[in-house]
Amino acid sequence: MIDSGCFRGLGVALATPFLPRGEGDDPLLGTGGIDLEAWKRLLGHVTQGGADFLVVLGSTGEAATVLPQERAALIALAKEGSRGLPVVVGTGHNSTREAARLASEAATAGADAILVVTPYYNKPQPAGLRAHFAAVAQAARGLPVIAYNVPGRTGLNLFAKDLELLWSIPEVVGVKESSGNLGQIAEICRRLPPGKFLLSGDDGLALQAISVGASGLISVLGNLLPREAKALVEAGLGGRRDEAIRLQAGLLPVMDALFLESNPAPLKAALELAGLGGSAVRLPLVPASPATRTTLQALLSVRGISSPEAVAR
Repeated sequence: MIDSGCFRGLGVALATPFLPRGEGDDPLLGTGGIDLEAWKRLLGHVTQGGADFLVVLGSTGEAATVLPQERAALIALAKEGSRGLPVVVGTGHNSTREAARLASEAATAGADAILVVTPYYNKPQPAGLRAHFAAVAQAARGLPVIAYNVPGRTGLNLFAKDLELLWSIPEVVGVKESSGNLGQIAEICRRLPPGKFLLSGDDGLALQAISVGASGLISVLGNLLPREAKALVEAGLGGRRDEAIRLQAGLLPVMDALFLESNPAPLKAALELAGLGGSAVRLPLVPASPATRTTLQALLSVRGISSPEAVAR
């Protein structure tokens, strides 16, 4: 088993590239199947760019609309193209039975850890939340479990007091914190038991989170600019304040542009502009607007990044 200490530094929440809609596709998806060649290309770009670990089938990976039969291929190719980096697989669901099934399948497919979002819609009590994570951890057969707190998507905020219940489950080793609340992040870090960790789930708060005890970042930006994201995290973890501030200032316009609309629509537009994939997203998401695409194109052009074929579309 991979030691939980491996999940430090830069993790990249990988986008799932879809083929454009074609004849015979399910119209309710809004796309074709997985673009496996683009997936391999993105994996190469991110691993060569310095990522410390990979996250497959998270929010950025549109896990909610990836079909069950598509998951295994994504995980297998991620393992194959990971260059030995740990692969974390998102297995969250609001049904404990379904989340456990996904965790078991991820373990069978070779995941090194799982990322489990708090159950959405159900509004479980604290005891139910702990029971959910305990059941999923058991199904994952000893894999490290990273809890995922993203109240903007789930309607459930995982406070420090709630996490203390989860820390009693040995397999729950960390939390991806995407509440956007630095005070909450600081309090969770203050109360972290030995051997547990917090990772920032927001690019724009990575430095601030590191300053109060985060061990790294699970990044959206890292799909597009992995070297730059890695440099930012390393400067923060290394205590190089001036360098970190300078890097963050340069990257903030891109970070902000990637969230002009619901993630990952802007990211996929940027990846297409950079020649790393297509812009297709699955319903109920739709591709980024022309205005967002224009903003991204301008920001990438300044950095010398463009694909003539994509820009012409």
